[in-house]
Amino acid sequence: MPRTTQDRATAPSRTKHDHKAVAVDLIRRGLRLARAEPRNVAFDVFSAVAGNYSGLGERNLCVVGKTMRRFVIPSVDLLSEALATVAALLIRDNFETSIERLEGFAPYLLVTLIVAAPVNALLGISRTLWRFTTIADCQRVLAATVATTCGTVVISFWVNRLDGVARALPILQALLILFVLVGMRAALRVWCSARDRPTAPAVAPRCKGKTVLVVGVSTLTDLYLRSVAEFAPERVNIAGLLARHGRHTGRALNRHPILGTCEEVAEILRALEVHGVTVDRILVVDAFERLSAEAQGALLSVEKSMGIRLEFLTEQLGFEAPSRFAARGADWRPPSAEGAAAFSFPAADLAALARRPYWRVKRALDIVVALWLLVFLAPLTLVVAVLVALDVGMPVVFWQRRPGLGGRPFKLFKFRTMRAAHDAAGRRLADADRLSVIGRLLRRMRLDELPQLYHILVGEMSFVGPRPLLPADQPALYAARLIVRPGLTGWAQVKGGRLVSPADKAALDVWYLKNASLALDLKIILKTPPMLILGERANNAAVHRAWRELRQAGICSARDLAGSKDVSVRDVSGARLTDGDMRP
Repeated sequence: MPRTTQDRATAPSRTKHDHKAVAVDLIRRGLRLARAEPRNVAFDVFSAVAGNYSGLGERNLCVVGKTMRRFVIPSVDLLSEALATVAALLIRDNFETSIERLEGFAPYLLVTLIVAAPVNALLGISRTLWRFTTIADCQRVLAATVATTCGTVVISFWVNRLDGVARALPILQALLILFVLVGMRAALRVWCSARDRPTAPAVAPRCKGKTVLVVGVSTLTDLYLRSVAEFAPERVNIAGLLARHGRHTGRALNRHPILGTCEEVAEILRALEVHGVTVDRILVVDAFERLSAEAQGALLSVEKSMGIRLEFLTEQLGFEAPSRFAARGADWRPPSAEGAAAFSFPAADLAALARRPYWRVKRALDIVVALWLLVFLAPLTLVVAVLVALDVGMPVVFWQRRPGLGGRPFKLFKFRTMRAAHDAAGRRLADADRLSVIGRLLRRMRLDELPQLYHILVGEMSFVGPRPLLPADQPALYAARLIVRPGLTGWAQVKGGRLVSPADKAALDVWYLKNASLALDLKIILKTPPMLILGERANNAAVHRAWRELRQAGICSARDLAGSKDVSVRDVSGARLTDGDMRP
């Protein structure tokens, strides 16, 4: 029956009265049960609570439970870091400390926790499943440890000049934090692996398992071996592994021995027969095209002469081998269309480009500078976040999926600069109405891109490189620009930016990756502030030079240099701000 206005008015008081009655009843029942059967008090009281509150707060209890579980792992990480910090102090003082010493150390410990909380959340070390911890997860823990320690040292030095903190303490603190965080994850993974390891069956299997010789040693091999151990230990017997290089012979992967190289497959099969092992099939895990000509010939000869079936794991999974650059030993060339630009790299040139020592130097510089800027610009980042919150509301950041190094997608974070796309009545707003004065200023000064320092720190971006485009704006014709990490600024930005055509921008980016050096990166960085202050200006000479040198090197094709002049510069003075460029 519908509730009247009076019922609604009196409902809160009656609900409050019911809660009091339930509480009194629970206390009485608890005392009575305690006198009768003390050991069953907890269970009975819990049952009473569940029964009385099932209709009143079941949903709220569920929400509270989920919220508590969400903060368990971050709290465990923070507690572990706190204990590791205290342990570092005790070890440094040779376990001879005092209450006064601990009180003087409290500010440093507090700063450690204040810095660690956002760093752990930013790097996402608490979101991973510990039982499936990987090397990449450990690398994130290492990055979080370094960032936490450096941030703590900088802030503590700024606050009290590291008063009472020994010089060796931060180093010892970082080592202990890394050991504790990685050790907990590794221990849980080992424990779960031992717990989930299948036991021997009570009866013999009904059918004889197939014996497989695996060709290739890679991450895919490791995944296949673990899948066999998990799902088909009785049906698939691994005779051993064959590697592409002789230096792996005699070693093991997941307790399976590496018997030799692919070229020695015939001798290895005969040796296995002597030991009573008959191989039913050979499974090629590596891309067949990556094997040497001798290895391919040996495998095909064994299939023909011995009648052993040759299978390919990539075909069984339903896809070809990963088409990485120069993976098939041929020239890397994106698909081209009529009248459009395309860029191709010979395999030898591409391999030499990937092995350039400068990329390692550049990555090291990116880590150091990004870490320093994250700490130094933290107050500015906080101010920008507050301005965005007051201007466009929460959340203050948004993300877009962009293609990164090698075309692998990643989430690009930026500060919001545009208000909601619809007003209160549901009408769609024009982009000019959504962009405020503060948002326009943040875009002009590129302050909305401050969160991208995080991407540089974790290796998804660099300070200098081709700008990451939206997937819709990144055609396969210009995929060559994805050979290097995308950057905050780049050669194409300081030589035209949005004032040049996509083809010319791609040519400038490809020219950069071919000529990248520390001097060129410094030149781009020095040209970026004038570009931010004075605006973008198209440099036709740089565009012309890029096309000419790429053509001379045989990298660009299907493009007439004279034709590029017609589309090198476009007027964007009246261009509309697209919602795809900056979608909050």
